[in-house]
Amino acid sequence: MTDLLLGPFSLRDPARARGLASLLQRYAPKDPVRIVHVCGTHEMAIAQHGLRSLLPRGVEVLEGPGCPVCVTPTGDLDRAVKLAERGAIVCTFGDMTRVPGTRVTLAEARAHGADVRVVLSPAEAVEVARANPERDVVFFAVGFETTAPGTAAVLLDSPPANFYVLSSHRLIPPALVALLAGPPVPIAGFLAPGHVSTVIGARAYRVIAERYHVPVVVAGFEPLDILYAIALLLRQVREERAEVENAYPRAVSEEGNLRAQELLATAFAPSDAVWRGIGRLPGAGLSIRDELARHDARRAFSVRVEEGEEKAPGCLCSEVLLARAVPTDCPLFGDPCTPLSPVGPCMVGVEGACNVWYRYGERPEL
Repeated sequence: MTDLLLGPFSLRDPARARGLASLLQRYAPKDPVRIVHVCGTHEMAIAQHGLRSLLPRGVEVLEGPGCPVCVTPTGDLDRAVKLAERGAIVCTFGDMTRVPGTRVTLAEARAHGADVRVVLSPAEAVEVARANPERDVVFFAVGFETTAPGTAAVLLDSPPANFYVLSSHRLIPPALVALLAGPPVPIAGFLAPGHVSTVIGARAYRVIAERYHVPVVVAGFEPLDILYAIALLLRQVREERAEVENAYPRAVSEEGNLRAQELLATAFAPSDAVWRGIGRLPGAGLSIRDELARHDARRAFSVRVEEGEEKAPGCLCSEVLLARAVPTDCPLFGDPCTPLSPVGPCMVGVEGACNVWYRYGERPEL
């Protein structure tokens, strides 16, 4: 199989794509199987390039909770809104400003006078704090292991006294374990996200493969990367193996980014955390360590919030996040729920399955 990825290489090679499509047919299992990935970038590549049209009949590839914006709970959103309404400058990434909370979004709070600013990095939020020493500045930190090291780095770099972090970071491996207990159709295997895996390494998934006897293949983001990873996974299913394979070695190593892991371990401690649409998962979040408590917005400000309503009436976002449904199963998809007027968080973030399917016209079968 590796011959298809050796020699002079182009990431958009039709001949190699046809060869990988043939491999998919060769390794197609007799019974229907469900493969789950947890990466919005994977879903965009799959939908944009029509990769589902190359899948053997009976093979489903669905997106689980691969969108950090989608899984951020309403309780954290409400806390950020209240901090902004009380006079703090709240900095966060662009998509987060449009995710519905219990009452309003951060964008709506800004329209009513709150100081909510879009930043491209936590370092930019630190600069906002330095430029406004008389104001409290809160960085609403979201994202998986990919973005969390950046938050850790600024926390450990002596930020100004008026800088705080509201951590809503989440960890991918515990979410994979939670998915295994959920869908009525068993998950045959996981495509692990390439960017998260650059940080935590391929070995981070070994316990899942060994304990739950479910294969895991780390996948890159080009169409050929994804087809290759699916072929590896189907081969494992056919051979009744459950191992971790790295189909993205040009970026992912077995051990991962040890410096990034050190930053995470120094600044954060794993903690139980609510995932919107899924619930409270053991060890699936990152809390700021006691040594850095002076910059922890949860401890620095007395803000009381409830966990809030996680699901809008009629919205199937939670089912999509659990890989129990596809976006077009939702009666709200496309009307009234669109990227310009989202009802649920899966339509807000560009990595959300509903947003991706709306933009690229994806269907379960092409």
